[in-house]
Amino acid sequence: MAAEEKWKGWASKQHKEAEHGREREPCVLLGRQLGEPGRFACAALCGISLAWLFPGNEQSSFRTEFIKGFVKWLDLPDTVLPAMTAFADGLGGEGTEIFTEILLKEAILKENPLLITQDLLSFSLQDGYYDARARVLICHVSWLLRIPLEDLEVLEESLLESLKEQKEEESETAEVSRKKKERRKKLKRYLLIGLATVGGGTVIGLTGGLAAPLVAAGAATIIGSAGAAALGSTAGIAVMASLFGAAGAGLTGYKMKKRVGAIEEFEFLPLTEGKQLHITIAITGWLCTGKYGSFTAPWSSMLHSSEQYCLAWESKYLMELGNTLDSLLNGFVNMMAQEALKFTVLSGIVTALTWPASLLTAASVIDNPWGVCLHRSAEVGKHLAHILLSRQQGQRPVTLIGFSLGARVIYFCLQEMAQEKDSQGIIEDVVLLGAPVEGEAKHWKALTRVVSGRIINGYCRGDWLLSFVYRTSSVQLNVAGLQPVDLDDRRMVNMDLSSVVNGHLDYMKQMDTILKAVGIKTKECQPEEKGSGSLFSPQAKKSQRAASSEAPGEENAGKEE
Repeated sequence: MAAEEKWKGWASKQHKEAEHGREREPCVLLGRQLGEPGRFACAALCGISLAWLFPGNEQSSFRTEFIKGFVKWLDLPDTVLPAMTAFADGLGGEGTEIFTEILLKEAILKENPLLITQDLLSFSLQDGYYDARARVLICHVSWLLRIPLEDLEVLEESLLESLKEQKEEESETAEVSRKKKERRKKLKRYLLIGLATVGGGTVIGLTGGLAAPLVAAGAATIIGSAGAAALGSTAGIAVMASLFGAAGAGLTGYKMKKRVGAIEEFEFLPLTEGKQLHITIAITGWLCTGKYGSFTAPWSSMLHSSEQYCLAWESKYLMELGNTLDSLLNGFVNMMAQEALKFTVLSGIVTALTWPASLLTAASVIDNPWGVCLHRSAEVGKHLAHILLSRQQGQRPVTLIGFSLGARVIYFCLQEMAQEKDSQGIIEDVVLLGAPVEGEAKHWKALTRVVSGRIINGYCRGDWLLSFVYRTSSVQLNVAGLQPVDLDDRRMVNMDLSSVVNGHLDYMKQMDTILKAVGIKTKECQPEEKGSGSLFSPQAKKSQRAASSEAPGEENAGKEE
């Protein structure tokens, strides 16, 4: 709320100044308010950040196109392009702090440094496409400029309000409808005033892209009648369709029309009723009778985004598996758990031959449902990949989070996406908790081609149940859910959850605590620096302002928390 009030206060001030001097051009660009050193520093900071965040030849095209477009957006001369391209290719990284200081000394940014975040957001959305890599970059640059990520959320929500059509549900009372319209009108006004200070055209109403949807009543009073006349509602609808998918229905609009391979059930359930420019999809790993009999139950407190979904998949098989796991633990296994640990996990020798005979007698009870769900989770993950690749969610960044077999769904989703063209810029962050998948780094390398932000592997060293049920799935018991993944990449973040998770079933029961541990915002607790689209949770960052002193991609690579 503090960020929203700060933004509204600044926007109100800008509007008063605009009304006081009507003879002036209503749209003063950020590029024209910053001095040339400031514009150069802004572009250079983005170039250096791009090189650190997205190194490698496969990201070269994105880095080059982004920096070229941003140089033009800032109204910088073409003569600076070679230098900016060099920054984006990894040269000059030692200038990160210098460029940051130059930028922060600009008079307009001393009053409101959030303008840089706003300008980057406006640039990134100008074509109705919000690339996950662009959002990760915005988060990184904002952090360098000491701008809270909460402020980016406020900007995104305000922009979203400006894009929404003013339609009210028929069931609403006149008073509720009136208040909602007033609120939307205010938010649109604030956003329009802010946008009047940024951008890359002489009048934002004439630049297309973002300007197209800004057809709200009152636009003429801010950008002038000529600018308002240039805003096309048809173009605005097109941008909305691009960002939010067909009919703006998001993922709830997707229904599996016919059986796909072995998959019998695949549906997205809404966890929240809001809309947002970035979305979160949660994937449950099993079901069981009682409190955790629904897919949504474990995620009731999660508030990573205003628009969150839960994937409902193969409930019949997941219920059978969950009840079997629960019975296994609540029955005789409780009496022998310590014995199993003594002879297996704690000794470091985890093979089928070392498990106690009494525990192995239960194998026939668990092996069949577990094996069935292992296979189906892989198929569901591949299907999810093609749903995301087809942009059913619209042109927006997606964060995936799942536990147990839900994490396995995510793993196979990313593996499938990595084999397809145009798979970059869709996935922002992924969180895999207690994942029953291969733990060797070579199997995870492909994920870095798809994920723009963080790849979080949450594991528990003492999860003997996962070790037991996975024993027949692989000759090598190198399981990601039991140990860190030693991948040398800045995206990889390993988090030891052994102090939170005592056993595999705790991933569902302790989800609220786990979410906070990995930096995901919840309804009860909102971390100061959440992991929303960011590499910069307290655990994942050390000294990224000095990242330029290291080779791109080396800092935090494969870091274990």
